[in-house]
Amino acid sequence: MGVIFAKTQKGHDEITSKSGGLTPRERRVLIFVDGKRTVDDLRGMLQADDLQHTLGMLEEEAFIEIAGLKEAGGTPQPVPAEPLPPISAFRPIPNPPNAKELDMARNYIMNSLKTFCGPFAHLEIVEAAFSAKSHEELRWQFDPWFHAIVQTTQGKRRAEELRSQLLKVI
Repeated sequence: MGVIFAKTQKGHDEITSKSGGLTPRERRVLIFVDGKRTVDDLRGMLQADDLQHTLGMLEEEAFIEIAGLKEAGGTPQPVPAEPLPPISAFRPIPNPPNAKELDMARNYIMNSLKTFCGPFAHLEIVEAAFSAKSHEELRWQFDPWFHAIVQTTQGKRRAEELRSQLLKVI
């Protein structure tokens, strides 16, 4: 099943006024969101490794919203009455915090940066991850980590896979 996004009024206003502070990349994704294309359609058109992340940010900032769902090869369906989970990155924060998952996330951040960026690259992200005391604090390192990963050729190719693995524990 594919999710279909449409621009909100804020999204339409951003297209005309450019007042939302979007990067050229985020703006390009917003332009392609039309209320008819699924996320997979957009992925094929934009060939973006960080599309899921960008769509999540646009949804969280209220530039876009879920307009419908589409079965594979089917016709678009309206959004169900009960709210769908946002496409945004994070799951609900565990209560109580899970120390094992925090350690797994810290190690994943450190090891993936070493693997894709080099052993001494982005040490500030690693240090901040290891000093985080909660899932919420650790989530502040997600964006810098993701942007560091997609700056490399191999990281760009595996961005969605790496992102989904980290999101399981962060």
